[in-house]
Amino acid sequence: MNKCAGMEAKLADLLLAPEAASAKVKAHVADCGDCRKKLADLRATMALMDQWEAPEPSPYFMTRMNALLDEAREAPREGWLARLRARIVYGPQMHVRPLAAMALTVVLLLGGGAYLGVSNWDQPAPPKGGQAAVVHDLQLLDSNAQILDQLESISNNEN
Repeated sequence: MNKCAGMEAKLADLLLAPEAASAKVKAHVADCGDCRKKLADLRATMALMDQWEAPEPSPYFMTRMNALLDEAREAPREGWLARLRARIVYGPQMHVRPLAAMALTVVLLLGGGAYLGVSNWDQPAPPKGGQAAVVHDLQLLDSNAQILDQLESISNNEN
């Protein structure tokens, strides 16, 4: 019984693709009576399903379905919540889609605009005087070099 654990999936694989099944599975099925019976039952079920034909739908199905929906839509309801629920459930859904698309567009535009507005707060202010960033960086490096020269001359004077 312990050997048969998990054999259901392997039996289905053996039924659908016998050439792909491992030799171990085939040997187990040959030795185990329970698994052999389950495989035979699966084959019988598949044979019955191959013989079954789906019935043709009635040509008046949609007409009857629309009549039933009309009756349900026109039935009197008490309370505004019940009327709203009936309108959503039984009403045409085409009027909801454009409204939902428009609401989603507005939410995305507002959210994107808010994100851009918030993310621009972290931007550094441009240098004053209309200087280019490269010129400003070179001026900072030059002032740092001057400070380093002064510190070096102080350290030399102390020795």
